[in-house]
Amino acid sequence: MNYDPSRKLTDGDVLDRKPEGWWGDSGKLFRDVPFANFMEGVAFAVRVAEQAEARGHHPDIHIHYHYVRVNFFTHDAGGVTELDLESAQAVNALLEQPAP
Repeated sequence: MNYDPSRKLTDGDVLDRKPEGWWGDSGKLFRDVPFANFMEGVAFAVRVAEQAEARGHHPDIHIHYHYVRVNFFTHDAGGVTELDLESAQAVNALLEQPAP
């Protein structure tokens, strides 16, 4: 794929349209999700990874002891795109579902 800056949203658009719980910073869209313990965070990260694989759009996932950070950034656009906003909404939907 070639770099396509026309798909990139402005930082203002990202801040105006970001889903609840998400933040836009330095051209990325991210959310920190707290968990009671490490294994709950790992299980959530696996659910995010499975969803991302099914959607064909993969975030960076950082697992910390009591939280997981999910970052969306469309590399070929050089920033946040509509696809990132949709993917963040899909992660929020995962949080509304009970853990298996």
